[in-house]
Amino acid sequence: MSTFMNPIGLQPRRKRGRWERWWTEISILFRIQFAIVRDSWAWVILMATLYPLTTLLFMRFYTVNPSDEMVVQIIAGNLVFGIIVMGMNGLGQEIALQKHQDHFTFYASLPISKNNFVIANMLRGLMNTLPSFLILGLLGQWLYGVQLHYSPGLPVVILLSLTSVVGIGILLGFWSPTFQFTNMLCQALMMIISFLSPVMVSIDQLPVPLQWISYVLPTTYAADAMRSILTVGWSMGVMLDCAVMLVFSIISLIVVNRLVSWRVNK
Repeated sequence: MSTFMNPIGLQPRRKRGRWERWWTEISILFRIQFAIVRDSWAWVILMATLYPLTTLLFMRFYTVNPSDEMVVQIIAGNLVFGIIVMGMNGLGQEIALQKHQDHFTFYASLPISKNNFVIANMLRGLMNTLPSFLILGLLGQWLYGVQLHYSPGLPVVILLSLTSVVGIGILLGFWSPTFQFTNMLCQALMMIISFLSPVMVSIDQLPVPLQWISYVLPTTYAADAMRSILTVGWSMGVMLDCAVMLVFSIISLIVVNRLVSWRVNK
């Protein structure tokens, strides 16, 4: 560009690459989600911890001389329960509420990818459930007097457990026909998945029909991976569970991006 045409020496705007644009979108959307969590962090910690902690205490009072295997199963199940409470139930209701209050009209007007919005909500789910993990893990060890095995692979299991379960909550929120219906559906699914699938119990303790249904639920693999990683550490079984949870997470992204609309159908 000549000096005559550009007397103040302005440089032409550089076109941003795909990865730079992706990072910009994710960082902005993450800051929005972080601000939401920051404004309600006390309530988030209370809700993420209350249900699993109540169940943990009840099972501590109810069980007599539990084996070490049963103790780890109880603690791991309640860790996954915390993900279900906030990642599927809480986040699903929150997204449904935003949808029916037309909050998504703002996001739809921006040049952002729906997948990036979903990833930002998954990160929000991580912020919602991580305090519950730490609190329940420490309290579980103290209540039952056991020492859990902390493997370097534990963060991978936590992350994939979260993304696979949060994907269901995001899908329910985007799909929501009405907020009231989604509210009741999320509550019902929370109880069914938590207590009628291999979360609190092992899969062989369930009736055969429930065992077959459990294989299509990501919580089955999350609870199994959590139990294994807290007892024997990283193993081939944990790796297979993580691979299945990764598939669930990818499917959630694809389904939300292709089949669900930003806007409410009037």
